[in-house]
Parts: sequence; structure tokens; C-alpha cells
Amino acid sequence: MTYQFKFTTKIRNPKTFLYNTGPISDITDTTWNRPQYYTVTKVKNGRSTVLGTKLTTPPVNVGKRSTPDYATLAGQALHKLGRRRVFAGQRADAFHVDLGSIFDLGALRPFNEAHLISMPNMGGKNAVQSYNVHTIALQVPIDEVSASGDRPTDPMSADAVIGVWATASRRKGRVYDSKLGKYVGNGPWVQVSRLGNPLFNEVIVPMAEKDAWNSAHPANDAKYTKYVNRPELAGLLPVLYPGVFPNLAAYTKPRADLNAILMTGIPAGVVPGFQNYTGPVQSDMLRLNVAIPPSETENSLGLVAGDAAGFPNGRRIGDDVVTIELRAIAGLTIPLVDPSFTPDGAASAVEDGTTDTNAPLLETFPFLGLPGGGYQTEPGTTSAS
Repeated sequence: MTYQFKFTTKIRNPKTFLYNTGPISDITDTTWNRPQYYTVTKVKNGRSTVLGTKLTTPPVNVGKRSTPDYATLAGQALHKLGRRRVFAGQRADAFHVDLGSIFDLGALRPFNEAHLISMPNMGGKNAVQSYNVHTIALQVPIDEVSASGDRPTDPMSADAVIGVWATASRRKGRVYDSKLGKYVGNGPWVQVSRLGNPLFNEVIVPMAEKDAWNSAHPANDAKYTKYVNRPELAGLLPVLYPGVFPNLAAYTKPRADLNAILMTGIPAGVVPGFQNYTGPVQSDMLRLNVAIPPSETENSLGLVAGDAAGFPNGRRIGDDVVTIELRAIAGLTIPLVDPSFTPDGAASAVEDGTTDTNAPLLETFPFLGLPGGGYQTEPGTTSAS
């Protein structure tokens, strides 16, 4: 089953460069010069059902003069489609990662002194601090997406597990229409991007194969299994941090733990009382056991910290997926499938040193915080007024 979002942008006044020609106090205001609308369609077993049309996004949070009451504008863009809720628009980014350090030869600032090219230890720096992101949020009833068509209650039932991924598509070609004075899309829709497990494409897939991976369906992911079974980063850690990961360096078996986490789901019998196995087909997608209730107190390290409602059982906004995946690649999860292996001490401590210092989450849909205004936001802050 697929939920499709198709967007259309309108320019009200083509004679001005301005995004808005006055304050925007309502999403219907004509002072907003570039409104955007979208349609949501559900496709199941080849049958399409339009769930909503001409749904409005909010404007971006320009600043105090242009969007003086952004919370109201964002609230007007929350749409209810039967038992579903949907929102598409700008929100505060809740992700945190030290990109500048990790992509500088695999450096982790809290462990700088142990790196092959040593530097003083220091705390991590969130590379996406105070960023805004364009978000598509969809809330659906569990019985609409479960295989059985009801709300599963047994976590060990195969019907309790769903697999989820997202894709983006664009028209195959763009041609300049001189009569319209703009480029128009032509040809079939072509998939140009996808996302399942976080950081899969960035860290697992080699650079030369990223475009091919982005255009592929998860059912065809078997060709990438070799990169999961023997991930490049797992081989680099003992080299970049001499003497820190001797057990990982000596481990030569295919990484069945990572294969289960990323490619098939974790089968029953690996973690007591838990499974999110979708079958033997190798495919990168988020897997969620919908029979496992939300945790009363979330642990941002998810399943590896005993919180079965967290990543890699789905992905909550607050899950520290960077640390979880770093520790898994470092060998912390190998004993789940190979009890003879003893993880290196650093495997349970490795991290990028960032924490969630972003704008606070909301307690209600769409959960991501309000975006920072263009006028009032300063780099490194979380202001969203």
C-alpha cells in the first residue's frame, strides 16, 4: 500500500520578487504570493483512492513581520482525512549528528585522543542545530496498514509487523515552454530518492552506487547485502582507533546482526519477547511491530537499551539513531546472533557526542516543533517564535 502526495505551486502575482506582499495572518491570505497545495492518494492492490485534494501547506516562517503568528498558520494546515491526519510544511529539525566530525576521517570528538590522527577530546557539535526541514507527516490507524486489517495484539505474530519506506519522484524530463514562460515536466514519473533505515545510503552504500540505490525498489536490495554483511566502517574503526577495537578487527564472519537489523528484521528468538521480521527478502526499510505499545519512558537508545518501542523497531523522533548504529557497527549487537563474540569495551560507549538540543517536540500531531523564523533565528539557537 502506498500513500502518494502530489504538490502544486501557485504564483499569485508574477510581477513581484516577493514571497509575500504583506503580513500573512491566514493561509488563505492573498498576501501570500506562493501558496502550495497537495493531493493525497492511497494506492492499494492497484486501486487508487483520493483521500484529499487542494490541501494547503502553511507558508514558511519568514519572520515577525511576514508571519507574526506562525503557530496559527501551522495549525490551519493540519488536515483530517477520515481517521487520518496529514500535514505538509516547514518544521524544526529534530535530528542531531556531528557531520563535520564523522566525515573528517571517521572522527568522533569525544574520542579524538584515541584517533589515528590525535586531537584533544571534546563534545560533539550538532551540524543541523536550529535547521528547519520540510516535513510530510501522516498519521493513520493501525488497522489500515496491518496485514490482517485489524489491530494486532500479539508481538510475536507475523501480522504485527509492517515495513515502511519513503520515496520521491519527479518527471523524467523538463522542457521550457515559451508560451507559458516556464519549464514544465514531461514524461513518466521517475523515482530519484528513497529512505528506509537512517544512514543506510550515507554510510553503507558506496558512493558510486548511491544513485542506483535511490532509484531502486527495496525488493531489489539483495545486491547491497554484501555491504551490510561486511560494512566498510566496521573495517575502518580498528584502523582509525588503534588498539581500541581488537575484537572487532579479529571478527571475520558476515555480520548477521546487521543483516537482521537492516535487511530482514529481527526474527523471533534473538531478543526475548520481540521480533520485527518481515521475511527472508533482503530489503532496506523501517520495520515496526505495531503490537508493541509505546514506552511510558522512552530511552533514546531504543532496543539496544531494552526499550523495544524504539529503533530499530520503527524510528521515533527522539531516538538517537546515530549512536545506535555506531554501536551496532562497532560490534555491540554481534552477540545477539553469535554468543561466542565479546564486544570491545568501546562498543558500548562510542558516540558522536551530540544530544537533542533542538526545538522542543510537540505532544500532538505533527509532533515536530515549530520552525525558526528567518528574521529571528540565529545560528546555533533553537528559537522558533
